Amino acid sequence: MVLGPGGSGVSVLAAAGALDLAEASRATRRADGAGATRPSWASVGSTLLVTVDPRSPLPRLLGVFRVPGEAVSVTAELDLLTLDRLAVTESAWIDFTAALNSAGAVGNLLPVVGTIAGIDAGELAGLPGAQEFLLLRAVREAATSGRWQRIVVDLSGAGDPYELLRAPTVLATAISRLWPRHRRLAEASEKPALAPLAGAVEGIARDCEDLGELFTDPHAVAAHLVLPGGERGVEALGDHAALADLMGLPLRSVLVDAGPGLLPTDPVTAAARRVFGAEAGSAVSVLAIDGADAAPSRLSQLRRLDVRLPAPNGRPRGAAAANVVHLGGEGLAARYRLSWRQRLADPERLALGRSGDDLLVTVSGFRHPVRLPSVLRRCRVTGADWDGESLQVDFAPDPAVWPQR
Repeated sequence: MVLGPGGSGVSVLAAAGALDLAEASRATRRADGAGATRPSWASVGSTLLVTVDPRSPLPRLLGVFRVPGEAVSVTAELDLLTLDRLAVTESAWIDFTAALNSAGAVGNLLPVVGTIAGIDAGELAGLPGAQEFLLLRAVREAATSGRWQRIVVDLSGAGDPYELLRAPTVLATAISRLWPRHRRLAEASEKPALAPLAGAVEGIARDCEDLGELFTDPHAVAAHLVLPGGERGVEALGDHAALADLMGLPLRSVLVDAGPGLLPTDPVTAAARRVFGAEAGSAVSVLAIDGADAAPSRLSQLRRLDVRLPAPNGRPRGAAAANVVHLGGEGLAARYRLSWRQRLADPERLALGRSGDDLLVTVSGFRHPVRLPSVLRRCRVTGADWDGESLQVDFAPDPAVWPQR
């Protein structure tokens, strides 16, 4: 995944990185043909570049036609897939309503179901979170199709990339509140006509959970943060590093783009090395990308940018690496601490809350639910602290729900 603030060159560097992976694949094929040993990180196979922006400049930049929803060949080893969120939403809604209509009598049992089934797909354009969830599901389907060995996802042009990646978690929470799993399974068992609706909702809930796990899986995914050179890049770094920690994104590199204006990259790379400390250069690569006099307009110019996207390293980060420590005591006297490495650009804007099984954490104005480990779900929060590096939240058993011996 390649992401960053708007106007920082995310699309250009995503395309250049995808080309580099495609070239590495072709070189590996040749080396294998000559009997050479294949590098462990390079798998033979093609590369897919995905953009979630229906107005992305990538088709023009790569010299291919824009065909939303279909992979277009750019080179022998590189394809481009442009996803149109409206088209993806309409297609998914047609499938969903078909499942509802297949029950026939459901509309008579529950008039609201008949009303839902009658909504036109185009009317879903304004439903919060629906389009984002479906876009990510389309990306997952491409990644798991077996057709490509590597998927590079350009997250520019879709608004806030963190809001996009958070959508499955938010949608799953909404589903759980509106129709909890135990209720929908029980009602489907009691009224077989509800089974198609319950099954469709269950499928969406499973997809939400799967997507939330996929995009924080450090064994399968690597996130790459693109920052512009100059003061704007320095200012953006803190918030983006904090949000990546909060969401548990497996950040593997920071790419500082000088851009056509040849902005200075040294201040940004130096700031990134300070922010990531011991991780910089090992777990998180910090790379400066030399700019050009003009924006790239063809493949040969993209190749000259020499963008390398490090592979996943299997190391969970941030909230995805949260650790629970038993501080002592037994039964109702037990005390626990949940902690993870959390960078904060502005500690004054940190806020915590609790909603069911989730810890609601707000960082730099962005709120994200962190699912609590099972041992803490029957506990109440007793305190919290940030020591400059890690967020630490203390818990004690809630007598109202804690199992009694």
